[in-house]
Amino acid sequence: MFILMVVIFVLGYTMIALEHPLKIDKAASALLTGTILWAIYALNATGLLALDLSPTWEMARAMANDVVSFVKPNVEGPYFKMAWGTTVATANDVTHFVTHDLEHHLVEIAEILFFLLGAMTIVETVDQHQGFKLITDKIKTTNKVKLLWILSILTFFMSATLDNLTTTIVLVALLRKLISDQKTRWFFASMVVLAANAGGAWSPIGDVTTIMLWIGGQVTALNIITDVILPSLATMIVPLVIVSFTVKGDVERPVLAAGEGEEFTTAFERKLLLFMGVGALLFVPVFKTVTHLPPYLGMLFGLGVIWLVTEVMHRNKPLEDKRKLTVIGILKKVDVPTIFFFLGILTAVAALQSVGHLDVLAKYLDENLQNIYLINLIIGVLSAIVDNVPLVAGAMGMYPIAEVGSVGYMADFMIDGKFWQFLAYCAGTGGSILIIGSAAGVAAMGLEKIDFIWYLKKISLLALAGYLAGAGVYYLQMTYLF
Repeated sequence: MFILMVVIFVLGYTMIALEHPLKIDKAASALLTGTILWAIYALNATGLLALDLSPTWEMARAMANDVVSFVKPNVEGPYFKMAWGTTVATANDVTHFVTHDLEHHLVEIAEILFFLLGAMTIVETVDQHQGFKLITDKIKTTNKVKLLWILSILTFFMSATLDNLTTTIVLVALLRKLISDQKTRWFFASMVVLAANAGGAWSPIGDVTTIMLWIGGQVTALNIITDVILPSLATMIVPLVIVSFTVKGDVERPVLAAGEGEEFTTAFERKLLLFMGVGALLFVPVFKTVTHLPPYLGMLFGLGVIWLVTEVMHRNKPLEDKRKLTVIGILKKVDVPTIFFFLGILTAVAALQSVGHLDVLAKYLDENLQNIYLINLIIGVLSAIVDNVPLVAGAMGMYPIAEVGSVGYMADFMIDGKFWQFLAYCAGTGGSILIIGSAAGVAAMGLEKIDFIWYLKKISLLALAGYLAGAGVYYLQMTYLF
């Protein structure tokens, strides 16, 4: 069954990749993959846990002497004893363990989904009020190369301030106002994903994996910025330089119907919603820093404020106009299939993490490579296939932070050591190699319906070139400059 789970994941991944030829929406494939993997785990939990490969099971064993603090008050504890032979676990006991494991992952997945839903609703509300028109009107150029550089640089620094997922959602909304041709918009959206992931890697709040390492104490804010910003810039610039020699011509702006949108909003309302929307997104990292609560709560707070203001602002308008401009009406336009796609793919990866597939992979890399650069480079490439969060979590669990003053190989595992910094870079940017390899890529794929195979043909080599270039810059920087 351990191998069967890998086969199911590969088949599901293939169906997602071949979404357009198969004419089956990727959300359906992702949901089926995730639920089937957890069903296999639940139906064969005794045998799978007996392999002693599950990191969750290992944690339960380590806490055997303090079961009361580990198990939720409403859950019985005898199933933890089966690993030590003190009693024979029943099927019900094992089911409790698997359910508890699923609930643990569900909390993390729900945080991402609520964050995504809040961000998409805020962006859609600003867009419905034509707030982004204030920005797009400032971008006069239609030259493809100039526009690529402008948007990529904007994305790079926005991603470091917000995060790569939110930034991608905002930029995709902007692209819809700037470019009419779908394939051209796909290309620009893909380059935005590259820039967003590069911008998120060097900022302690720019990418979820960097946030994990920052909160975990493996890196500090100032050092991750100063040591990783140059490699991240290289990751963005190298693909841009390459396409600057191949992309020609101008983009065609979408033609809007006369007075479209403006009949429902005033200039004041457009400006107010733009500033409120941007302010709500910028407030998220501030909220997290001050309260130490998950980012999705900050996003929902911002959405609540905007919801209240729009309700008051449009309360005296005709019902037809009000339906188009208040959040209740705008929620109908939010891309729900993208939410379900996220849910399915994250659930599938969580199953592999729980049973121990990712942990086995991490240990194999450690035992056979013994080189921090090779290990992290491979982790980065793997993060294009499976979610980078469990990969980084696995690495954090395998390698304790080395004491200050450590020498030799262990020196790289001290706070702000090369292993941790390079892990932040590789896990943050390696996902760009495939459209499904990062939260930013999945969001762009869902919002713009980007074809997996098209991205593989047109973008993957560019992303790989940037990834390797940035890795080379980090290696040279650490070897010869520091």
